[in-house]
Amino acid sequence: MRETTMTQHGGKIAAQPGPRDAAGPADSVIAGAGPTARPGERATVRLREAGPDEQARYAPEWLELREGADAGARSNDLLDPLRIRLANLPGRTDGLVVHDLGCGTGSMGRWLAPRLDGAQHWILHDRDPYLLHFAAVASPRSAADGSRVTVETRRGDVARLTPDALAGAQLVTASALLDVLTREEIGTLAAAATGAGCSALLTLSVAGRVEFAASDPMDEEITEAFNAHQRRGDLLGPDAVTVACEAFSDRGATVRLNPSPWRLGPAESALTAQWLRGWVGAALEERPELEARADRYLRERLAACAAGELRVTVHHSDLLALARPTGGAS
Repeated sequence: MRETTMTQHGGKIAAQPGPRDAAGPADSVIAGAGPTARPGERATVRLREAGPDEQARYAPEWLELREGADAGARSNDLLDPLRIRLANLPGRTDGLVVHDLGCGTGSMGRWLAPRLDGAQHWILHDRDPYLLHFAAVASPRSAADGSRVTVETRRGDVARLTPDALAGAQLVTASALLDVLTREEIGTLAAAATGAGCSALLTLSVAGRVEFAASDPMDEEITEAFNAHQRRGDLLGPDAVTVACEAFSDRGATVRLNPSPWRLGPAESALTAQWLRGWVGAALEERPELEARADRYLRERLAACAAGELRVTVHHSDLLALARPTGGAS
């Protein structure tokens, strides 16, 4: 989920250890980039029941690191059909209301609000009050045409989203969310949005494919193990986008799907190093027998990253679901 101006409010990115400092593939992974220190726990936002002491699954440092790559990856081609739909909604007179699910530090709003015309009110949802605070502080204040943008924050659970909760809204957004949901939760999201006549822009879902400019025989093994880790329990991982397309289509929405890959090179070395550690760490949780070879693999990849020689494409998908307005207009 997301990212940005944390340094303006006292946050700092953790030092990135080089290959010589890496005692193991998952060491020094920022929360959200890979497995947590507690065995058996996925490094994802907790979207379901959690105890009061449950720690956040995404660190602000990770969200800040990935914000630039996320902004560069999101599909601009989906914006025109979204703008056309929003401009032609019947009865829209008081500006645009947007619900941003799993908002993190608010990167989706910072990316999208300045690309849409008209007054906007963003309702930011996350279970972490610390991230909600930063999302509110760093939210954009004006739309593409200079109209006012306002925000409010809500702690909530996407698994309990209902059409009533989205009443009066025209758009639901999220980043890097679908792949940490179950089939039932995606159905709940699609039912809530379409039931409220609310379109959805759901970006940066993992596609299960990674391409290095310089390939290694272990690339495929790590990818397969990581994808299996993403599918632990009932979670959908790289299957989520297909399930979401079906869920929205079955409920009458017009669905468009576009690629939104991260293209990481020397300028993104800090992000790439953290992503590599998390990617390999998750693969090892799934297949511990890979440890000896994966340790060598990670050290070599990190050395190439530190030398500015590593280029990798991490594939994602963006989904736009244009719901039928509740008034029946198409």
